[in-house]
Amino acid sequence: MSPWLLALGIVALAEAYSIGLMLLCRKRWGTDRLALNNEVAGFKFAVVGVFYAVLLAFVVIAVWEDYRDTETAVRNEAKALADLHQVSYGLPDESGTKIRKHLRVYAQQVHDLEWPAMAHGLGDKATTDELRYLGQALFGGSSNELKHVALYHHAIDLMTAIHDNRNERLDSSDGTVPTALWLVLLAGALITLGYPSFFGTSNLGAQILMTASLAALVALTAFVALVLDYPFTGDVQISRAPFEQSLQEMPQQEPPP
Repeated sequence: MSPWLLALGIVALAEAYSIGLMLLCRKRWGTDRLALNNEVAGFKFAVVGVFYAVLLAFVVIAVWEDYRDTETAVRNEAKALADLHQVSYGLPDESGTKIRKHLRVYAQQVHDLEWPAMAHGLGDKATTDELRYLGQALFGGSSNELKHVALYHHAIDLMTAIHDNRNERLDSSDGTVPTALWLVLLAGALITLGYPSFFGTSNLGAQILMTASLAALVALTAFVALVLDYPFTGDVQISRAPFEQSLQEMPQQEPPP
């Protein structure tokens, strides 16, 4: 679904619930009777609003930080792939050739196969297998030369970085906010948006505008939290450009000796 349609839908639901409940209460009890609650309800509404604002801000900040961490993991994984590709030229020819082959295939599969799979919170089995083949090609090589030993150590560090950053990328693809917290946010939104129905003002238009503004603010903030919690879904998603850059640094044809 387009994020803009999703935002419109969330705002429309919030507006319909908040304004509809307010109008229903005015029709059921009348403005004069509701106006008796204004002083006490105003104080309690301020408390409820503060509690919900703190909870909603906490969730938005948490998912934003995780979104940024996932972006960093994507860049670090792509950079580690390009670095390992360069290091492989210093390894023995047979090992280096195998490593470069699997590196390019892995980067291409992440770009073409795993990115669409992460939109559904999943990884790609073929990409996982290719990463395992890459590890086998790296650990299957051997050399007694001191230069090669040092390069193998560095290659292992880069391989570890690829594994760790890929795991972080996959862990974030299906959301990081627990279901229980989403339920608390939903319940808090229902309470907060329902509270204006306890007020009664003589100016119906002003009360509708105030209620609509509150509903839109809560709905849009919740929309931001929802979009950021799924960083590989929809139009607002983490870019795969770092892997495109890494693929450009991995020529399909081996350079002449």
